[in-house]
Amino acid sequence: MVKVLVIGGGYGGLRTVESLSNHKNIEITLVDQNAYHYLQTEAYGYIAGKFDVHEIAINLSNWALGFERVTFLQTTVTSVDFENRCIDFNDTKIFFDYVVIGVGAKTNFFSFIEGLRENSYGVKSLYRAFNFRKDFENLIYKKLENKENESFDTLNIAIGGAGLSGVEVAAEMAYVIKNYAKTIGNRAKDIKIYLIDASDTILPGTSKYIIQNTTKRLQDLGVKILTNAFISKVEPNLIHFKNGEMLQYAFMIFTGGIKASALNEALSCEKNRLNQLIVDKTLNIAGYKNVFAIGDCIEMRDAKGDILPPTAQSAERSAEYVAKAIKARIDKQEPKPFSASSMGMFVALGGKYAVGEIFKFIKVRGYSAFLLKKGITYGYYLGLRLRINTGFKNRVNKADM
Repeated sequence: MVKVLVIGGGYGGLRTVESLSNHKNIEITLVDQNAYHYLQTEAYGYIAGKFDVHEIAINLSNWALGFERVTFLQTTVTSVDFENRCIDFNDTKIFFDYVVIGVGAKTNFFSFIEGLRENSYGVKSLYRAFNFRKDFENLIYKKLENKENESFDTLNIAIGGAGLSGVEVAAEMAYVIKNYAKTIGNRAKDIKIYLIDASDTILPGTSKYIIQNTTKRLQDLGVKILTNAFISKVEPNLIHFKNGEMLQYAFMIFTGGIKASALNEALSCEKNRLNQLIVDKTLNIAGYKNVFAIGDCIEMRDAKGDILPPTAQSAERSAEYVAKAIKARIDKQEPKPFSASSMGMFVALGGKYAVGEIFKFIKVRGYSAFLLKKGITYGYYLGLRLRINTGFKNRVNKADM
């Protein structure tokens, strides 16, 4: 039996397990520090109150039980012994024939911006998203009560970073606030959303179609867009910009960058400035043909050598490739080099509205784009739920034996 160890229960890790699970000669151990899989792509809806926690978090233990030869272990992996092919777990060793490192990334609260980490929330962590949601709902409640929030002079919500996550959070929150006007009345207008980025445009690196239609939708929702805005310092309730201007705020979310997770630091191999692992053409690291890395924890490039964005789509494409590469190596064959490109993107823009582009040729916006994005997301979520249901039944059956 070939033993495969998958470190990380994110989009890439789960796709790796799924892709390898139908081979009867492979036994898989999935390891993650959390007991759940967090659907980060749906964070925008969760913090705005659109989704509940059960819609963005899946229990990994029950999910793993939905397979025949998959075991889940909840622990934090601090190092990987490439030479002896093992990791330490509760004073014991777990050995592997192949290992797939997919520990993802975390929010990069830039150290050169004083006070950023202490005074802002991130969305890469479910815990941080949960805390922001509590504060946001409390703010809405106080407006509903028709009482002033005495802690703040203004009720601005600042979102640092106008990439995909920042834009989707801004749009959904603005939509929710606009919707609350029906019950809160004019007091909803007291809450303003500011979307801040140092680039000269929102969604840098995306197409003109995506940028233009997203900008229009954000403006229609009342989002204040600040581009070419360099944050120099963040104090409690006050953002300082390099040009001397300031912005008072009630809450701040930061989505402006990522950096690799802690495990990367412990691995003796080449890394980039974000501490992401440098992989070869078959997504191996450190010259080991049985050690693979996927997703946000690596510097991922397409066939042309261009860096791919750190998205769930990229993580899943790399995972699918690695599963095939492992199967090839088991069969004593050499896999073809990794070759992937972005198949397109959808931007959720509040309510039942989205903007999307598929293969750079099919362009959609509005409700039709929302339905397409919803269908993709629901398909992924349904697959997880079906596996959870199978795992739950297996757990019950074992308990009755």
